[in-house]
Amino acid sequence: MKLTTKAVAALVLPDNKADAIYFDNDLRGFGYRLRRSGGRVLRSWVVQYRRPTGARRMTLDSVLNEKQARAAAKKLLARVALGEDPADDKARQRAAGKLTVRSLVEEYLADREGDIRAKTMRDTTRYLTGPYFKPLHNIAVETVSRRDVASCLTKTKREHGAIVAAASRAKLSAFFVWCLRQGFTEMNPVVGTEQPKRAASRERVLSDDELRRIWRACGDDDYGRIIRLLILLGARRQEVAGMAWTELDIDGPQPTWTLPSERSKNGRAHTLPLLPMALSIIRAVPQLASRNQLFGSRSDSGFASWNNGKAALDERSGVRDWTPHDLRRTFSTRLHDDPLAVEPHIVEALLNHSAHRAGPAGAYNRASYRARMVSTLAKWEDYIRALIEGDERKVLNFQPPQAVAP
Repeated sequence: MKLTTKAVAALVLPDNKADAIYFDNDLRGFGYRLRRSGGRVLRSWVVQYRRPTGARRMTLDSVLNEKQARAAAKKLLARVALGEDPADDKARQRAAGKLTVRSLVEEYLADREGDIRAKTMRDTTRYLTGPYFKPLHNIAVETVSRRDVASCLTKTKREHGAIVAAASRAKLSAFFVWCLRQGFTEMNPVVGTEQPKRAASRERVLSDDELRRIWRACGDDDYGRIIRLLILLGARRQEVAGMAWTELDIDGPQPTWTLPSERSKNGRAHTLPLLPMALSIIRAVPQLASRNQLFGSRSDSGFASWNNGKAALDERSGVRDWTPHDLRRTFSTRLHDDPLAVEPHIVEALLNHSAHRAGPAGAYNRASYRARMVSTLAKWEDYIRALIEGDERKVLNFQPPQAVAP
C-alpha cells in the first residue's frame, strides 16, 4: 500500500486489535500507526528501523500531511543509512533537557552541604542561584557555551563590579568542575572566559591620631562596641559581629573568647585572652535570655547593620576612606613595628593565621604561645589606652594567672 492522504484516512483499526502499523510499499520503514486509547483511536506517522541492539521506532509530528511526513521520514532513514541512531539521539536530548543548570545547581549545593563553611555555602548559593547567571538556569548544562558564560560575566561586571564578577566566575567554574566529575557534561565553559581583575589589595594602615579619633567617636551601641573590640583584638569583622555568649569564658582566672572552627576562616578554633579593656566592653553588653549573640537583634549571624553605623562614625570622627578590616591590618603593623616590636610568630598566632605553621614547622611546633599572647595584648591595650587618654605608656609585664597545683 502506498500511504497517501486518502489511503490513511480510510484506514480502520480492527476491533480485535489495540495497535496496528501499516507500512508504505515505496519507502521502507515509513508507516502509519493506529492505536486505541481511552475509547479513541490515535493516528500518527512513524518511522521504524533496526539497529544491532534491536528495533527502533520514532513518532513523527501528528499534524504533518503525507508529503511532509514522507520527507521527514526520508531524512531520518538517510541518517540511519549513515550509521546514526536518531531515536537514541532524541532520547539523549530529552534526558539532557532535564539536566538544566538550575536543577543541577540544587543537586550541587546539596552535595556540598556540610563540606564547606556556612559562609562559603551562603556565598555559593547566592552567586549560583541569584541574578548573575539567571540566563543559564533553564539551559541544559551540557549545551552551555563559553559565549553564554562570557555574556553573563560581562553584565555582572558592568552592574555589580569586577570583584563580584570575579567571585561569581570562580563559583560557576567550581560548579562545572563538579558537573564534569559527575558525568553531566564534557567541558567547563568557564575556561577561557575573561578573568575580571580584582581590586588591588588594600594597604591602608591607620595613624595613631586616626585610631584615637575613631575610638573616641564610637558610640555606646553595638557598632561602637564592635569597632573598639576590632581595634583591641585584631579579629575579623564577622568574627566579632557574630560573637556569642557561649564562646566566652569571662568568669575564669583568665577570661577568654574562643572562636569556634565553624566560624573561623581557616577552620581552626581560636582562643584569645580578654584583657581589661576588651573585657569591660563585653561586660557592658546587655545579655538577653532569648539571644546567644552579643550584637544585633534579628540575624542568626549577629550584627549586620554595617553601612549605617560606618557612615555615622565617619561623620563624627572625621576619618574617611577606611574599612573595619583596615583595623586588623593596623593591629598587625603596630605590633610588628617599634616600639612594640613583637615577634612575627606571636602576631600571627593572635591573628589566627596558618602560614607560620605550614610545612614541617607546623608539624613539629605545637606551641600555643598562650602566655606571650596575653602579655602582647596587655602591651597593646596599654598602647591604645595611652593614645585615647593622651598619657605616657605604662608598659605592663603582665603574667597570666598560674594554675594552682592540687
